[in-house]
Amino acid sequence: MMNKVKVVILGKDYTLQTEESPNYVYGLARALEAQMKEAMDHGVSQYNAAIMTALSALDDLNKSRARIDEVCDESKSYVDDAGRARIERDAALKEIEMLKSKVAQLENSLRLKKLKDSI
Repeated sequence: MMNKVKVVILGKDYTLQTEESPNYVYGLARALEAQMKEAMDHGVSQYNAAIMTALSALDDLNKSRARIDEVCDESKSYVDDAGRARIERDAALKEIEMLKSKVAQLENSLRLKKLKDSI
């Protein structure tokens, strides 16, 4: 559902159509205005403050995407490691079963030998 949201940034009205909630958009507008005002407090024009704020937002976005990529790569590595560990565990369990069977065979052979020796 599209929402029409009216925000005021640095005294200028903007009407936006968005699927986001109005409260979310208001929060974005407040954050944008705060960043622009901070730049303007250092003698930067409104236009340059907008450019600097946009560049800062793009920088944050790019760094966030890079971090997401890193986390995805790490999680893929963890999944691969878990898969290898599962395969190793399954092989170890098979070997344990095989060894248990071998021990049982040897115990039976020993019992038979003792029976033969006692006869």
